[in-house]
Amino acid sequence: MSGLAGDGAFDRPPGGPVVLVARVGAATGSKATAAALACVASDSDRAALLVDLDAGRAPRSTLVATVGARELEERLVAHLPDATVASRGRICHLQVSPRPEGIERVAAALPLVRESACILHLPPALLRPLLDQARIRPTAVLLRADLASDRALTALAACDLMMRGLRVAVLKRPIAWITARAALCGVRSTVSGALPQRLCERLLDAGAR
Repeated sequence: MSGLAGDGAFDRPPGGPVVLVARVGAATGSKATAAALACVASDSDRAALLVDLDAGRAPRSTLVATVGARELEERLVAHLPDATVASRGRICHLQVSPRPEGIERVAAALPLVRESACILHLPPALLRPLLDQARIRPTAVLLRADLASDRALTALAACDLMMRGLRVAVLKRPIAWITARAALCGVRSTVSGALPQRLCERLLDAGAR
């Protein structure tokens, strides 16, 4: 289930939505959640960019990828030749360092995404530094939180984000295992256990307030 809150006049230039996805406390499944949201935001001609700022294994291109994913990969490689980037199914995956230089890399990559969505998966410690980077300017935030153990912490985080004019969603349970595995390969799943449609529509509507 998910909870939605927060509409503000957060000013940003025209373009696709930029959604931050972070875990609260020890909640699991935030990376797969980010990948699933990127899959929903993609189609065959226009791929979303999934940026992973959390430590992890570098992505590899899959044998099957859409035209949009391959085109975005080629564009990123041409402009950021030392970037770790891979087209995977419906999405393009960019791995960056979970340090300040990684945030700078995100800011450099965003103009290359153009009108497509950009979904950023990040550890909690990078949430505030990324929000303070004027060139990124996200449109929404999705928190993966276990409310039984972290309700107060989640409420504080959501309140701070809404004060910044961001739309905020809270995903109370991780997505299903098979949906998570598919999403990380760039495959959108419509089976039970996927992200709620209403949550996706709200987060990915760049013009919503």
